[in-house]
Amino acid sequence: MKQLSETLGIRPCTLVYLVLIALSLTAFLVGRLGFSGLGVSLLVLFLALIKGQLVGSYFMGLGSVRGLWRWLVFIWLFIPGILIGMAFTLSYQ
Repeated sequence: MKQLSETLGIRPCTLVYLVLIALSLTAFLVGRLGFSGLGVSLLVLFLALIKGQLVGSYFMGLGSVRGLWRWLVFIWLFIPGILIGMAFTLSYQ
């Protein structure tokens, strides 16, 4: 992300902010256009997990932190994401 922001001439946090906006608009459009199904549900869930990781890494300052705090945020996102994904998968069967 750092190399891309240097190429574009903008700060990394600004680039991450634009990516977050793009992911939010994508999720909004998926809902607005009425797409449905297991794949779409899992895609929107995956987008939400990516957004959470970006917020943790760049805006909470955990991108440069090693050890416990970085892993706690990842696990905090990963475990509920897996459980919600399993619930979606089981409900479509």
